[in-house]
Amino acid sequence: MTGMDDRKDAFEKKFAHDAELKFKAEARRNKLLGLWAAEKLGKTGEDADAYAKEVVVADFEEAGDEDVFRKIRADFDAAGVQQSDHQIRRTMEEFLAEAVRQIQES
Repeated sequence: MTGMDDRKDAFEKKFAHDAELKFKAEARRNKLLGLWAAEKLGKTGEDADAYAKEVVVADFEEAGDEDVFRKIRADFDAAGVQQSDHQIRRTMEEFLAEAVRQIQES
């Protein structure tokens, strides 16, 4: 029975590790996305950093990426920034890939 317990423990550890990496990658993606959006909104320096933090926090509203997308979409619409939904979502995907790469390198 010890072999089965060891396998169970290994699977649980892998699941927890994968969940932690996913969380870190999404948080890093959101920061990168926030900095990108801040630039489009004309924010620089501390204002850009503060906006990026707002985007990271927006992800805690609900499961999935829709809360982050809605924040960026609403802020772009309010400021008259011309970016399509497709462009925002594509940028989210690109930054997720970049975030994963950065985490794997660290």
